[in-house]
Formats: sequence, C-alpha cells, structure tokens
Amino acid sequence: MALTLAEASKLSNDVLVQGVVETIVKESPVLQVMPFIEIVGNGLTYNQENTLPGIDFYDVGDSWSESTPTFNQKTANLKIMGGDADVDNFIKATRSNIQDLEAAVIELKAKALKDKFEDTFIYGNAAVNAKQFDGIRKLIDTGTASAQVIAAGASGATLTPGMLDQLIDSIRGGKPDLLLMSRRSRRKINALVRAAGGMMETDRDKWGNFVQYWDGVPIGVSDWVLDSHVVSGSLETTTTGGACSTIYALQMGEGALCGLSSPGFVTVEPIGSLETKDANRNRIKWYVSLALFSAIKAAALIGVQD
Repeated sequence: MALTLAEASKLSNDVLVQGVVETIVKESPVLQVMPFIEIVGNGLTYNQENTLPGIDFYDVGDSWSESTPTFNQKTANLKIMGGDADVDNFIKATRSNIQDLEAAVIELKAKALKDKFEDTFIYGNAAVNAKQFDGIRKLIDTGTASAQVIAAGASGATLTPGMLDQLIDSIRGGKPDLLLMSRRSRRKINALVRAAGGMMETDRDKWGNFVQYWDGVPIGVSDWVLDSHVVSGSLETTTTGGACSTIYALQMGEGALCGLSSPGFVTVEPIGSLETKDANRNRIKWYVSLALFSAIKAAALIGVQD
C-alpha cells in the first residue's frame, strides 16, 4: 500500500522525525499529494504498459489470430539523499534554549532536503549523475515526440486556456492530481482568467495554504521549474539559455506516478559528539526514488512563454 509522507510520519513515535516530515510536506505541493511505496531492497523493477493486445470480429469457422500486449520494463533504484546537521557545544552550554536550537538547525536541514528533492523530482537524470533518480522531465522524455509531450509552439508560444485543457485531457483514466508549474506560469493563468472576467477557484489545504484550481485540478507552484528552457522543433533541447517554461500534469498513485522509499521514510540519526570539532551531529537521510507505472499518467506542456 502506498502512503503519503504525511501519513507515514504518523506511524513514527519520534517527535523530531515527525517535525522534520511536517516541515518537508507542508511546503511542497508535490509531497502533499504524492504517495510513497515502501520497498525492501535497493530498487524496484516494474513493467510499464506499452501496447494492448488486438481484438477483432470473426465469422463462424474463421481462424482466430492471437496477439499479446507489450511492455517496457523499467527499474527505479533507491538513491541516498541527506546531510549532517551540527550544533556547536559552546552554544549548547551558553544558551538555555537547547532543544529549540537543535530543532531550528534540523528544520533548516529539512527544508534543504525538500528543496533538493523537488529539484531532482523535476530535473533528475541518472544518465548525467548516477547518484540521482530520474525526474519527471526524464520519465516523460520531453525531448522526444509523444502524445504526452504537448508543444505550445515549434519554438514556444504564449499560454492559452486551450493548451491547459489539452494538457489535462492527455492524462487518461481520470484527471491529474496536480498541475505543477513555475510562478511565472501561474501568473499568466491568473491574467488569462482575469482577462476573461472571471476569478480562479481557490481553497485551503490541510496546512492552511491557499490552493488555486484549473478545471478542478489543483495548481502547484514550484520554484524549481525553470523559465529558461529552449524549445526547437516542438521538443525541449535544453533547460537553460531560453525563455520557455513547462507545465506538468501528474496523476499520483500506485498505478501512476509514485514515490519509492525504504521503510522508515525520512530518518534522523543521532551521530553524537564529533572528534574533530566541539559539536554534536544529527544526520538526516532518505533512501528515495521515483516510478512512473503508466506513461499516460503524466504529461508536459512545453514551450510556455511569458
């Protein structure tokens, strides 16, 4: 069974770990909705549906033909994310608020972990850096023509409402759970709605944050989606040096886009006193990866210009 990171934290009695997970989740539109599957081992091999078997009509006495489905076999290996958080013993001895001080250091490290995950969630590429997992840009493969890659124009174009509708329609088996985009793209959507004389549908999530919706799909804003992509020939060629952005439509779940994690999810490991400096260390770590079980559960609208 897949659990969201917030739900998994309820299974932990470690108050410090719960605080770390809450810090990570409440500031990340991705982690708020994406479930994680706990796996035993260092990776998961799965079959991604490619083509369905054929079906036909037959007369009495006809010879029946056989056809089989085809699959693309994928492997997602867990990668090690984390960092050390040190608290100086002099500060411990000369400040009375020791626990609050340690919690503040852990919280900052947790925010850095969240930022690194969100950046890798989008742009991770194991072929470029084997220590990373593949992000959604690589899983969707925006550099290759497919039904899941929608180009705003051969070299980019201004966003229109029809483009967003086409992006949502490219997700099969239900609507996407999230439209992930940059702040610039979100501003453009707001401008389009206001120009049409309307207002964006809004609501609050469980953390009290305002969330906007397009056609009933929540809009997630990520500071890690760049507005500098280059689009040529209706395909993305690079992520820097241009003036285009990308909007991702993502359906989350065990049969769609899902996170992978070792049992325990995010852990805080007390390392203790250090030999080379007068400080105490905690290590935050997460064995994590990403899997897209069905290609039609994720899509990208590329070439979105200001």
